[in-house]
Amino acid sequence: MTEQTQRTGFTPRVFSGIQPSGGLTLGNYLGAIKRFVDMQDRGLNGQPVETVYCMVDLHAITAKLHDPETLRRNTRELCAGFIAAGVDPEKSVLINQSQVPEHAQLAWIFNCVARMGWMQRMTQWKDKAGKNSENASLGLFAYPALMAADILIYHATHVPVGEDQKQHIELTRDIAAKFNHDYGVDFFPITEPVIEGAATRVMSLRDGTKKMSKSDPSDASRINMTDDADAIAKKIRKAKTDPEPLPETLDGLKDRPDARNLVNIFAGLSDISAEDAIAQVAGQQFGQFKPMLADLAVAKLAPISEEMARLMQDTAEIDAILNRGASRAREITAPVLKRTYDIVGMVG
Repeated sequence: MTEQTQRTGFTPRVFSGIQPSGGLTLGNYLGAIKRFVDMQDRGLNGQPVETVYCMVDLHAITAKLHDPETLRRNTRELCAGFIAAGVDPEKSVLINQSQVPEHAQLAWIFNCVARMGWMQRMTQWKDKAGKNSENASLGLFAYPALMAADILIYHATHVPVGEDQKQHIELTRDIAAKFNHDYGVDFFPITEPVIEGAATRVMSLRDGTKKMSKSDPSDASRINMTDDADAIAKKIRKAKTDPEPLPETLDGLKDRPDARNLVNIFAGLSDISAEDAIAQVAGQQFGQFKPMLADLAVAKLAPISEEMARLMQDTAEIDAILNRGASRAREITAPVLKRTYDIVGMVG
């Protein structure tokens, strides 16, 4: 437990979410879902912690026109992926964002707390809106305020994220601090990002300088969590490398992004540090290392793929799990929103 959570008395609680925009990848698993399971089962810094995990479907509609049926399928498939990877709906609160209306209600309050300049500085806004920002949706611009609401409606004290989301957590902290200051309260926690592990940013199998992405036109660039054992092994064996053997230390991978990516994946799947991983494989040629990595990936990922397929055969059960999760979530969120409204001066 951190000094901040001890001082303010907030219950240690983890929140994180993933967009149901289609196609879970190895990057989602190692960078997010595996860490969700670890926090659920092992706690945080040796202490038990409440965990809330979310399919953020409201975020999924901010960027472009979407197909409603595809969004529904993607949301259920993401839920299946969470469960297949080890998120237990009895141990964690597992929810679909739009089923808990307090997310959007608190987001409006935060829209009135956050400042335009804060939003305009967001790297993700600049990247996604690009030169055509006049045609970008208002939802995309306000995305970070909704993300802050997702976190703070649970009074979450910690959020596991990758490096690319750190700026959004900093904004969440700014919004919480400004709300507390403006209304003279100590109501929202100053949430802390949790960025740790060897594979918090998994890169493309075809280009180690680019993040593994479900939007990459090359299916060979990523391992999908729905890939079967043969596909997983084939993609690992065909992953881009270089002709040099693996070095003795991580420093030797500094200018070898493809090699570093595969070592990070090996470390993430093995649940060891990158330093320990390179010590195990130092001196190996990729002709030795890739088959070993392929076997490890198949052993870890194929059972998840199979369980996802099984769960998707009964979407009614997935819907029931999400409905139960929403009920549990609202036991937390409704009082937080009510107190927020009281602080702001809303009647009722």
